[in-house]
Amino acid sequence: MHPAPSIILFTTLSGLGFGMLTFLGLDPDPPRGWVGFVFFLIAFALAVGGLLSSTFHLGHPERAWKAFSQWRSSWLSREGVMAVVALALMGLHALTLVIFDSHIWPLGLLGAAASLATIFTTSMIYAQMKTVPRWHHWSTPALFLGFALTGGALMTGRVELTLWLLPALAALQAYNWFDRDRHDGPSTIATATGLGKIGSVRAFEAPHTGENYLTTEMVYRVGRKHAQKLRIIALGLFAAAPFLLLLLPFHHVFGLMAVLSHIAGVLTQRWLFFAEARHVVAAYYGR
Repeated sequence: MHPAPSIILFTTLSGLGFGMLTFLGLDPDPPRGWVGFVFFLIAFALAVGGLLSSTFHLGHPERAWKAFSQWRSSWLSREGVMAVVALALMGLHALTLVIFDSHIWPLGLLGAAASLATIFTTSMIYAQMKTVPRWHHWSTPALFLGFALTGGALMTGRVELTLWLLPALAALQAYNWFDRDRHDGPSTIATATGLGKIGSVRAFEAPHTGENYLTTEMVYRVGRKHAQKLRIIALGLFAAAPFLLLLLPFHHVFGLMAVLSHIAGVLTQRWLFFAEARHVVAAYYGR
């Protein structure tokens, strides 16, 4: 799949934003006043900014509102609905904390649940695609939730919890890469045509003389050695470096460095998430 910058930013920023909102909703003693205002401002900026960036990948962004009507069958539509619900609930929660200095915990719990549901619906947009074997797996929603919760814990200052989540997330991501490498792309031109029993099968002639939408968006190649290097870089940035930085004193200084490193690592991981995905239509183009 083509790793479009807008989709990479969308999945990264919205995940971090809704992850922060989840912990701000679950916190039995959440920040209030100006401190609470800053935390909620960052969380909403990430969540809303991520959602808005996704519209730049649409052919007609002005028609994005129509996606809300298909919630019965579309995970994209369900994501939009849940995002609105989560932002509305957490907006009320933030208002009561920052303006009225009042903590309505059930409201925060509902907002946290809606935030988690939004992350899950985002992941299911990709996990439900049987035509992309690398995504069609239980680890896809697990990773989306894992990255959101780890980033949310890190950005809301939950150092001890983050130190547990970072290695767990790294292990889950390593398992995902190992397992998907073994099972990715079971469909080939030989199995698609049923001619594999006869001998080696290859396309006689390319179906098109030039590039088209399918080859641009659905067929993308990344070198194996290049991908392996990026995997190591991603693990180092989103897990190893933040873990080591959080073990050092002066958490405010190194904590910021840990956040920046984690975000850079997530961006790298998301680029790989899209670049390594092989749509079965690639077999039609002999790739």
